[in-house]
Amino acid sequence: MSKNRSLSPELLLHIAQTLNLPLRSMAVVIELLDDGGTVPFIARYRKEATGNLDEVQIRDIEEKLAYFRELTDRRETILASIAEQGKLTDELKAKIDATFDKSELEDLYLPYRPKRRTKATIARERGLEPLAQYLWAQETGPTSLAEMAAALVNAELEVNTADEALEGARHIIAEWISEEADLRKALRQLMFDEGVVISRKAFDAVDEQEKFKMYYEFREPVKAIPSHRMLAIRRGEGENVLYFLIELEAPRAIALMQSRILRRQGEWTRQLELAIDDAWQRLVNSSIQGEIRLELKKRSDTEAINVFRDNLYNLLLAAPAGPISVLGVDPGLRTGCKLAVVDETGKMLAHDVINPHTSKHAVGEAVEKLDHLIRQHNIRAIAIGNGTASRETDTFVREVLRDKKIADVFTVTVSESGASIYSASDIARQEFPDLDLTVRGAISIARRLQDPLSELVKVDPKSIGVGQYQHDVDQRQLQQSLESVIESCVNRVGVDLNTSSWTLLRYVAGITERTALNVVSYRNENGRFRSREQLLQVAGIGPKTFEQAAGFLRIRDGENPLDGTAVHPESYAVVEQIAKSADVPVSEIIRNPQLLSRVDKNQLSAGTYTLNDILEELRKPGRDPRDTFIVPSFDEKVREISDVQDGMVLEGVVTNVTKFGAFVDIGVHQDGLVHISELSNKFIKEPSEAVKTGQIVKVKVLTVDAKNKRIGLSMKALMAPAGGGGGRPNPRQPRPQVQAAPATMDEKLAALSSKWKVR
Repeated sequence: MSKNRSLSPELLLHIAQTLNLPLRSMAVVIELLDDGGTVPFIARYRKEATGNLDEVQIRDIEEKLAYFRELTDRRETILASIAEQGKLTDELKAKIDATFDKSELEDLYLPYRPKRRTKATIARERGLEPLAQYLWAQETGPTSLAEMAAALVNAELEVNTADEALEGARHIIAEWISEEADLRKALRQLMFDEGVVISRKAFDAVDEQEKFKMYYEFREPVKAIPSHRMLAIRRGEGENVLYFLIELEAPRAIALMQSRILRRQGEWTRQLELAIDDAWQRLVNSSIQGEIRLELKKRSDTEAINVFRDNLYNLLLAAPAGPISVLGVDPGLRTGCKLAVVDETGKMLAHDVINPHTSKHAVGEAVEKLDHLIRQHNIRAIAIGNGTASRETDTFVREVLRDKKIADVFTVTVSESGASIYSASDIARQEFPDLDLTVRGAISIARRLQDPLSELVKVDPKSIGVGQYQHDVDQRQLQQSLESVIESCVNRVGVDLNTSSWTLLRYVAGITERTALNVVSYRNENGRFRSREQLLQVAGIGPKTFEQAAGFLRIRDGENPLDGTAVHPESYAVVEQIAKSADVPVSEIIRNPQLLSRVDKNQLSAGTYTLNDILEELRKPGRDPRDTFIVPSFDEKVREISDVQDGMVLEGVVTNVTKFGAFVDIGVHQDGLVHISELSNKFIKEPSEAVKTGQIVKVKVLTVDAKNKRIGLSMKALMAPAGGGGGRPNPRQPRPQVQAAPATMDEKLAALSSKWKVR
């Protein structure tokens, strides 16, 4: 869409009211986004302008803006189409201009949309529209209905009787009814409120594992069905195991239609009742049901994507073990365990294969190889993938450490989801062109322990294994959502300009994949960066890109100590004022943050939010916002699902959070499920209120089904009873609202109307 058309003041006000945000703050965000600003940059470095809006609020604005710009574009197309037909009245234009919903906009356009040949079209060709208009008007005329119908009998036009004339008129009326925008809106709402999702097993369907058994005869209200059940039904339909429909009692729908259409009794009443019945059965029911199905899919997709977003966010921000030498192990039985050693920077030093699960001779050889690698490379940690033979390999490694009296090395089981995808990717081939796929996988496992964020950004997020029906949802929406999560995480942590790969750099605010490759090429040709200002010498980085990216890039031991912090270069002058106020050099402020107590904030030329952020950063320069790394401790006696017994209390790691509960790795090959009802001793609406991906938790075993590989767990069983209070607490506190600068609403709308342009 072109940028030379303004969004209407009414639409802008509607967005602000929908998001419950101050109009001024929203306007500033729109301006910054249109000027090429990125969400992380705006949220972190433009707090004064936005009134301290956070990333979630800014992304909400971005999303709504895109929706309404699309709506505005569609509205213009519709108005032009109706005007071309010569049917655009002032009243219709006013209705279209006042619509903020895409479905309602399409309802208004429906009567003017080009149509295929229908029963109503044929009836019009036979000259029956005047009879339909008489019935629709519901007013007594000089001629009776019977006389009018008889007068339209015409054998040449295939209207042989008065009843056929009335039937044709009813077809025209049924089409009018189906195109009534207000009526369609009311019927949509009725189907949402009273409709029921019904799924059944398809005839001759094959469901050998009975994955969809609970949906063979299933009913649940439209307004209550959760996303995971809706997605499961849709998957069952996609696999030709299920079929589903949305049922609304016909009398309820027809009664609503009659109440909107029948204004007075007369000879037309029976004909209109028949037309209403025909409209519902033949035209409206299937159409509205299709819209509700689509709306349910959108709702389910959005909820599932939000679950995936939350899980991915927590996984990417999992605590890193840090810059230590790691031995990565990709476990296996017949093919052996692939080993890879990486140093503190993630550089691969050595690789090998051992076979600790085959013969005694192979075990002895494996012990010596493992011991040699650990001692030769001063290994600090051993990361073992959680795939096949993971527990057996973990046991073997622990026994070697014990028998060889190696006390200062710890072992950790690491999720290897997506490692095989990475191993075969172009990125892996670029990094290790001469290595086998399995060795690349072992390297990835080792690096995941050092820094999960840096390694996981190389993998398609859909392959990481923390989603819910991720292959069933809108893939474009999913990809955009997950990309925004990665961008948020990368910029929150910050990126070392001299050590990070291009795969990580590409997610820094303002930097594209091409620019990231250019940064790495410049670094390879010219050596490490000594200052952030050097970025301007990289091809593709101009003032705008530098503005967006600089604050998120770190240079350790550079020429300017502030380049190693999250302080943006545009605020370096403020830090110099701070240092001057404390009567010390900037470098001394970095080394001794306690000197900040001498600073008089009132003497500094910076806004409150910006100044507070700068001072907070100087207190802990270059701090990592991620948690401290903790090694989970699995029960040594529990290795297989057969070892798990009811009543056991075990430690585990949350591997996935869904709408219905959380999955926990307790050290066997099958994750256990903590149902939402067993997550907390307090009421929670969402499992994410109680746990997050990567969290270490204690659980009690409730049930074990070894045959079907299902383990039921509880966290609630290990908690003290919840305290009093008499009611269910609200788990989500309302977000505090920022205050806009004083201005009349007319002034705000006038300013926005002239300022904001549609793309």
